[in-house]
Amino acid sequence: MVELISATHLARSIVRQLLELGVTDFVLSPGSRNAPLSVALFQASEKGLLDLHVRIDERGAAFFGLGISKASDNYVALVCTSGTAAANYHPAALEALHNNNKLIFITADRPESLRKTGANQTTEQAAPFPHVKAFDISEIMELSKALTDGPVQLNVQFSEPLVVEDGLDWLAGFTSKTGMKTETLGEPVDFGSGGVLVIGHDRAGFSVAQVETFAQQLNWPIVAEDPLSFPSSISHAAIFLADEKIRALLHPARVVVIGRTTLSRSINSFVAGAGEVSVIDPRMAEVDSLRQADHTYLALPQVRLGQAEDPAWKQLWEKISHLTHAAITPEISWSEQEAVRTIAASLPDGSAFFVGSSRPIRDIEAFAEPRSGVSVFANRGLAGIDGNISTALGIATKFERAYAVLGDLTFLHDISALVNLPEVNLTIFVLDNNGGGIFSTLPHAGTHGFETIFGTAHNNDLARIVRGFGIPADKVKTSSDIRSIIAHQSPGVDIVVVEVPDRDSNAAKLKEINQIVSSAVRIGNNLD
Repeated sequence: MVELISATHLARSIVRQLLELGVTDFVLSPGSRNAPLSVALFQASEKGLLDLHVRIDERGAAFFGLGISKASDNYVALVCTSGTAAANYHPAALEALHNNNKLIFITADRPESLRKTGANQTTEQAAPFPHVKAFDISEIMELSKALTDGPVQLNVQFSEPLVVEDGLDWLAGFTSKTGMKTETLGEPVDFGSGGVLVIGHDRAGFSVAQVETFAQQLNWPIVAEDPLSFPSSISHAAIFLADEKIRALLHPARVVVIGRTTLSRSINSFVAGAGEVSVIDPRMAEVDSLRQADHTYLALPQVRLGQAEDPAWKQLWEKISHLTHAAITPEISWSEQEAVRTIAASLPDGSAFFVGSSRPIRDIEAFAEPRSGVSVFANRGLAGIDGNISTALGIATKFERAYAVLGDLTFLHDISALVNLPEVNLTIFVLDNNGGGIFSTLPHAGTHGFETIFGTAHNNDLARIVRGFGIPADKVKTSSDIRSIIAHQSPGVDIVVVEVPDRDSNAAKLKEINQIVSSAVRIGNNLD
């Protein structure tokens, strides 16, 4: 058995190494066993070497750190005590794994000799997150070997005494060893012509600029799950591709998919019907190792210029997009779709925008007009509704102004995040249809007992709940109300409850819009 070194010395080594590696954001949840790290982090924060964020709930803290990591594209360290504290990191750990986000889960532990002895707050926590790289630390190790890419866990065994006040200036002479981030270029590939580029919401971890360069070289029509990051993408593709005859008209010789397509069945059906499918996603090396395609690439390939694209191909896509837009515009009265479309169009340039899972992200894909100037984020690793407020708060720490749009159940799921708010400027729009609206648009609709097991009406006054936390809350029910809210922002966190029609009405309206679009596009292209 290795004799454990001083807890204070071990904690200082970990903090100093992480600082030297360029990690500057640490999210701490208070506890006893992690006290050596807590003290070391506070001392480093006093010297201005790191940003220390204290969040009392480990589950929310992990998603808060996830948001910071998304916004900074850098590792963020999360620090907690032993026992159930570490287990509460699990949801965010899975999201980070499947979205390849950079999180360091530092879980404090008792010495290995106390495991399985009945010692208080001691459990097997050395590797609690499946497939997340884990290191069980009882002595100083070189942490640069652990931080390769994606999430990692450092389970640190601390022996008593946990805190020693020795007065040493252990950060004297500190220097960062970080350098410029290098980009790996893939092999040159001739993709040919007659294709379509489909961009998943998370872009497989590539930056918007990288994907834009690739897209410009291809010069194909672009279908983007996140149209707010790609102004040249085809609007409303998720709607018009739901029609089989329209999909047949637009049948591509080939499709290139960047990342995962996780939203619309219509887009997935379109991709599945292509003559040839190529997928670009680094996660295929480990997380998605069984993913199938005709060609797979772990890095963005260099586009070898070959046959020039027929301009008529892109013109056909643009024509159908315009027909769809013309059919939709007079049909969208006040609704969830109109609300998210208004929010997306009204956001100021330079702001961040977090889109919640479930219906809001689908409505952004289908109804929002392509634009630029906004940094868009979402939790698409496992697409859960948990931790969405916390993630948005974390993102907001890296922007002067941030916004989020969430469904009501998603909002309530993470309501504890409104405790001890950070100093950020964040406006959260909550679409209140009194329950799980997405289920009314899925095959579950009409199931016996639907309202109890799927609809799950909360019957709460959300604005009143928010005000109970001492947070400003408004209620809106028109597009002009939304535009006014965005145009007259005040500092801090505020919540806007968006009152929309009931779930059944929304589902019926979506079906009606699909039928109207199908008819308009078919007539416009002589498909009947």
